[in-house]
Amino acid sequence: MTIYFYKVDEPYGCFSNFSPHPIQIDGWCWQTVEHYYQAHKFVGTTDEALIWTIKNAATPMEAAILGRDRTRQRRLDWEQVKRQIMWQGVLTKFLTHPDIQQILLNTGEEVIVEDSPTDYYWGCGQEQTGQNHLGKTLMNVRQQIRQRLAQTNYKLLDR
Repeated sequence: MTIYFYKVDEPYGCFSNFSPHPIQIDGWCWQTVEHYYQAHKFVGTTDEALIWTIKNAATPMEAAILGRDRTRQRRLDWEQVKRQIMWQGVLTKFLTHPDIQQILLNTGEEVIVEDSPTDYYWGCGQEQTGQNHLGKTLMNVRQQIRQRLAQTNYKLLDR
């Protein structure tokens, strides 16, 4: 059974980048993965000051709107690094919050799909023909967490 998610207040809403699960990376605390992701579009650009504005945005939607502003200069390597940045944010979120980590692990081997009607890159889009990179990132993170847990258990048994 494929697991679809989109809105924070619906089943599996914790998989959304808008879910209220703060993360800390490189000494910075981010309110949500969305804040973290959107801010990183401007690292090393003439619009780098926007990072602080996005970091302090009141909501993840506000952070998204600021980050999607096409009048701002994005970093030149954005297309090459955006999936890695998303992965780091999502992995950190699920390593930081054991309650939602368990929800992710409990999905077993099911396919996870961001059911966004408008996003054909991170989600599946209205026709479900999108690339679903957020769902793929979640499934990758799920596998990595399982491997870490297995290594930890192996080390404990090896003592």
